[in-house]
Amino acid sequence: MRIVLLGAPGAGKGTQCKRLVSQYSLAHLSSGDILRQERAQGTDLGRQAQSYMDSGALVPDDLIIGMMKKAIDQTPKAGYVLDGFPRTLKQALELDKVLVAGGSPIDAVINLEVDDAIIADRMSGRRSCPACGAVYHIRNLKPQKDGVCDKDGTALIQRPDDDLEVVKKRLETYRQQTQPLIGYYQKQGVLHEVDANAGADAVDSVIREVLDKLIVRRRPVARARR
Repeated sequence: MRIVLLGAPGAGKGTQCKRLVSQYSLAHLSSGDILRQERAQGTDLGRQAQSYMDSGALVPDDLIIGMMKKAIDQTPKAGYVLDGFPRTLKQALELDKVLVAGGSPIDAVINLEVDDAIIADRMSGRRSCPACGAVYHIRNLKPQKDGVCDKDGTALIQRPDDDLEVVKKRLETYRQQTQPLIGYYQKQGVLHEVDANAGADAVDSVIREVLDKLIVRRRPVARARR
């Protein structure tokens, strides 16, 4: 399966992607994770993207498209779930060109709908480990020791793009540049709306129901024996 997961920053895309990877043996292609890795390694792409990411603005299309094309080409036949890409209509159009040319278009687009107030709370309360990337929350997912990563004991930080004012800007940017993708994929007949205000388990259950039905429809019907 080839899946796109849409939703505003903080909608839970990363959490649901990890579950889909485990349940359906898919590759998790997160543009945000790949960009942060590039930034940590000090690559040219990472340095170019850093100023955009820290301010909450979108990284320019040309930087993202080339990177994601390469990542998609390296995925196994089982498929992948795209997390954080495409984010603009231009990116979606370029992605479709590549996939259609290769005979492997997107199978499903899951749009996670979450209220802005819930998103602001989720993101402003998020704390991350700069060493291993583990993510916690000051109320909903506390580490065993306050302010310290359970895995490696590193002091947790609040990423610059999780600051409340930056979150507000990211939401505004999402509405302007990413929300139009909902209509784009709806016209293609591959969009599935999911209420993601609930907990991760409830959202996961709805997504699996959508994808399981898709798998059943695609499964070839066995011919009756004569």
